[in-house]
Amino acid sequence: MRNKTFNVLFVCHGNICRSPMAEFILKHLVRKAAEGVTEEAVPQGSTVKLAAAYRRVPDVYVESAAVSTEEIGNPVYPPAKRCLSAHGVPFDNFKTARQVVRRDYDRFDLIVCMDEWNLRLIKRIIPDDPEGKIRLMMSFTGENRDVADPWYTGDFEKTYQDLMVGCRALLEKLITKIT
Repeated sequence: MRNKTFNVLFVCHGNICRSPMAEFILKHLVRKAAEGVTEEAVPQGSTVKLAAAYRRVPDVYVESAAVSTEEIGNPVYPPAKRCLSAHGVPFDNFKTARQVVRRDYDRFDLIVCMDEWNLRLIKRIIPDDPEGKIRLMMSFTGENRDVADPWYTGDFEKTYQDLMVGCRALLEKLITKIT
């Protein structure tokens, strides 16, 4: 029997680079894991027990949003799409940026911010986090650091690698939670 759907919202500044990349990466990992264990879907260092757990992937719903309003309605940034394509990660060409709203706190089980600045800004929209839902992306890997913004660095590959590691660690936590 399946557990309820686990709802994840990824958040970055404009919702055109990091958060939609994370959205599509996690959707891809969940889809691959549900199809059966693949080397790509199993996080590094996973045990045989975890590999078996991948056969019991939870239902996961994923969206992404922005803390700012400056990109609202704009599509995913083309270099982010190119990076996802280069890694075989499918994405929605019709995805457009939206801003986080207060009711997202009730809709999502987890709200994952890409950096400390996003965490500060989200508190203007969602001032309280009594359930501890709002987290930093790399915290799932045991690291307390930001995912660099490729809008400024131009390094979409580095961002992709961080997001892949973070999404794998997040998925591992979701899977081990249900087993």
